[in-house]
Amino acid sequence: MVSTKREGSGRPRNPNPIRGLLGCGFWVQGFRCFPWMAVNFFLKDGLNVDPSTLQILQNSANLPMVGKPLYGIISDSVYISGQHRLPYIAIGAFLQAVSWIVIAILSKSSISISTMSLYLLLSNLGASIAEVANDAIVAELGKPPTSSSQKSQSSSSGELHSFVWMASSAGGVLGNLLVGIAIDRFSQQSMFLFFGLLLAFQFFITISVRESSLNLPRSSSNKGIRKQLSELAVALRRPEIAYSIAWFAASYAIIPALTGTMFFYQTQYLKIDASILGISKVFGQAAMLLWGIIYNHQLKSVPPRKLIAAIQATMAVFMISDMLFVKGIYREMGVPDSIYIVVFSGLLEVLFFFKILPFSVLMAQLCPPGCEGSLMAFLMSAIALALIVSGYLGVALASYMGVTGDDFSGFPRGLLTQAICTFLPLLCSSWIPDYAITKTRTD
Repeated sequence: MVSTKREGSGRPRNPNPIRGLLGCGFWVQGFRCFPWMAVNFFLKDGLNVDPSTLQILQNSANLPMVGKPLYGIISDSVYISGQHRLPYIAIGAFLQAVSWIVIAILSKSSISISTMSLYLLLSNLGASIAEVANDAIVAELGKPPTSSSQKSQSSSSGELHSFVWMASSAGGVLGNLLVGIAIDRFSQQSMFLFFGLLLAFQFFITISVRESSLNLPRSSSNKGIRKQLSELAVALRRPEIAYSIAWFAASYAIIPALTGTMFFYQTQYLKIDASILGISKVFGQAAMLLWGIIYNHQLKSVPPRKLIAAIQATMAVFMISDMLFVKGIYREMGVPDSIYIVVFSGLLEVLFFFKILPFSVLMAQLCPPGCEGSLMAFLMSAIALALIVSGYLGVALASYMGVTGDDFSGFPRGLLTQAICTFLPLLCSSWIPDYAITKTRTD
């Protein structure tokens, strides 16, 4: 895509820094698990919140993610100093750095639930803005070819998605590995400070690069926000896009998430050490990394409906396994709780996100030219809103089943209900296109 031939001076041209920039952005995005695990312990042990409050705070902090379509439209149509991607990545990194550093330097006595929530919202606002810009770059470079001269670029369409997926997973692996070590050796606020300084480093790296050096596709003219909204509306009226996004969002929203309850069950009831939880998340992130490699080499030609439906069914099976775990069946079979948590709980946590990779590749290919940022942002917003709804449904389900921080007798019934709800979207899986996403589509 970028020539590396030597010129008359004998010096090679500077390579396109796009992979380094995207790799850094998605790696930091994956590394966000490092401070967020510390947040869970800070809320549980420092602010003494109960499972329902913890889950409500976790999901409410994701509310800025719902605004992603707006950030995407602004990124597509509003240029800053002739650039419309990198400035937004820099802004996002700056907002995150400020929020985590402030939490780190505040005295513990001055931090309340409302104060913590405010800065977590600011952090996720910055993360949302940066993710939208990063996703838009990937979508722009992942478009199918419009001429035979672009075939070599097309062959790497899925490879770029897999590359950033693996970069994010690598960040997650390291973040979870470090958090398991650091949580017992350093204060949570020291971990917040470390991550804030890392984001400050990303900010300075981003502002040192000019967008013109990335060779991003250029639109013929800078479109206004109204025009961008109009084009997004046209894209969403395409049945293959509208039905796919509707199914995908519903497949998350219909599942009542019980993550907060499971966290309390593992740490409060089973007294599982924080290092075990860290290793569990490392195992899950390593599985995500492996999934990116396997998808890139083996599964890109599999029809998206078949692949996504298989992942959905596997999630339900793992939830039934969780129910057996809570009932003590595996313990009676001689399987230690720590082994189950590392392997099965770690894998189930990331299974929720396995289907995002093939679906994002599909959306990038279906997306009309010119609104990549807007459409991918709309997709991520729909997923974020669905996960928030899922979290609130989980709080309601746990309350209905009588699950508290000290009483987990109704937890198995809640997990069974969760598994049944996970199977339901399979009844409407025909809403997803049933053709291989690597095929060249003809109009």
